[in-house]
Amino acid sequence: MPSATPAGAGAGADVSGTVRVWDPLVRLFHWSLVGAFALAYATAEEVQQVHEIAGYTIAALLALRIVWGFVGPQHARFADFVRPPGEVLRFLADSLRLKARRHLGHNPAGGAMVLALIAATAGICVTGYMMETLAYRDAKWLEELHEVLANGTLALIFLHVAGVLLASFEHKENLVTAMFTGRKRA
Repeated sequence: MPSATPAGAGAGADVSGTVRVWDPLVRLFHWSLVGAFALAYATAEEVQQVHEIAGYTIAALLALRIVWGFVGPQHARFADFVRPPGEVLRFLADSLRLKARRHLGHNPAGGAMVLALIAATAGICVTGYMMETLAYRDAKWLEELHEVLANGTLALIFLHVAGVLLASFEHKENLVTAMFTGRKRA
């Protein structure tokens, strides 16, 4: 069941009226991935060794996050935020009308974005690794696919940020701060 909270709900809230939502590993993963992706994107075709180290760092982060999606605390688990496509579409329609229900963890659109970003970033890692093997070293189609996936991921990141800003506005809470502190309004 997704963790939706009606206004005013807040079991487990502290004196500040906030609750812990994002555990330290999720927050460290998120901001480390942001930095590693930015570094990899900025060094593509410029500083190959730095680009590759950033890519391997991203692959390790993804592996850790996928495991954490099954064994981590409630709001880190995929079961908490992965919703059926129909529910995601209904949520998006409600959100565009500024009538979406607030969720303590990821909302249905955020959950779909998490999956899309993991898949796209994993694709970048796989194609990047393949380009370093003897079998695919000179495969232009693979290099082009790697670049398309990187640019597509950048587009997903812009959509993600837009969604975070929309949800922050709609529910009058700073979701960027919540990803640093781990806490949201109860």
